[in-house]
Amino acid sequence: MSMKKSTIKKYAKLIVRIGANVQKGQDVIIFANADQSDFVALVADEAYKAGAKRVTVRWSCDKLTKLAFRHQSTRTLSEVLSWEEERMKWTVDNLPCYIHIVSDDPDGLRGINMEKVQKATQARYKVLKKYNDALDNKHQWTIAAIPSEAWAKKVFPGLRKSAAIEKLWQAILESVYVTDDNDPIQVWNKVNADFKERCDKLNSYHFDHISYKSSNGTDFTCWLMPQSVWNGGGEYDLSGRYFNPNMPTIEIFTSPQKGRAEGKVVSTKPLSYQGQLIENFWFEFKDGKVSDFGAEKGKELLEKMVTMDEGASMIGELALVQYDSPINNQNILYYETLFDENASCHIALGKGFKDCVRGYENLSDKDFEEMGLNDSMIHVDFMIGSADMSITGYTADGSAVKIFENGNFVI
Repeated sequence: MSMKKSTIKKYAKLIVRIGANVQKGQDVIIFANADQSDFVALVADEAYKAGAKRVTVRWSCDKLTKLAFRHQSTRTLSEVLSWEEERMKWTVDNLPCYIHIVSDDPDGLRGINMEKVQKATQARYKVLKKYNDALDNKHQWTIAAIPSEAWAKKVFPGLRKSAAIEKLWQAILESVYVTDDNDPIQVWNKVNADFKERCDKLNSYHFDHISYKSSNGTDFTCWLMPQSVWNGGGEYDLSGRYFNPNMPTIEIFTSPQKGRAEGKVVSTKPLSYQGQLIENFWFEFKDGKVSDFGAEKGKELLEKMVTMDEGASMIGELALVQYDSPINNQNILYYETLFDENASCHIALGKGFKDCVRGYENLSDKDFEEMGLNDSMIHVDFMIGSADMSITGYTADGSAVKIFENGNFVI
């Protein structure tokens, strides 16, 4: 870490206090790559200062993950060992706070048999789903990022290693409003207040469906549930604890009605999925499902993605992000969805968000299914925003309300 240490510590504090909102007496679990121990120690220190009972780190390593996928059989990769289930049971019982520190190599799984990855992921999901469902909206979690050598060189290939890491640090800190001399916690409180104001405005219209158009070929309409609500910025868990799941975040999003989408969407940024890149791709939807798709690079991977399960070919999220957004104005392709999704309007295939349903805290899984909230083992965001994108919301009586014009909010 060659950036100013006081600024980096400020970022670690922001992640703990505003991202995760660690509570006194709460367990904290940090997920991070093994080469990021210095920053993880700063985050752990801030978590203890916030009153954490215990901080546990679950380390990962891109190289070891790749070796596992290369050498282990599909059967072995698919196994959920008894200690893993016990760990998940403990998590459900104790509701620790999750802090994810991402720094993965965007090309980390290049050359791996993705069919093996898909089968193993599907098998493990079936076993672990009940635990993940039991955790949904019951604890705080946040995702933040720091540079790794491989990621920095991917983003800035023309720079030396140290210069690339330094530049990626600067870009990340700028995206989360951290400077040498400011109080980013105050900034985030103001940003979250602005999010609430715009979400309230969107929710006041009770849109029936949303239509997207842009000159690159996107011409798409998606219907909302009567109970769909728009969220953005921070959110509350079911215990009333406020946290920010994504750092950075500029999106306002909702979950649409399963099985009701028509038309074509064309990507405007590459998608990094399972350690590989998919470029210049598109989807066509009929009766709410992907009916056709194509890609200049990564079409095979795209096919595996949309066939992971029944819900993988349907939409779980619609997100609104201005073209004139701070992250898009950086003119950096991060090859990391956490950032790239905040540079562009996007759609997600797969799992919808329960907290995008009005009154979700009193609803059962059967209620969500009957309302039409999509469920899937995946939730994959892909970017469709452009400088000329127009988005129109239609109310139940057919009234049209312009939401976006020329890529930006007009509402």
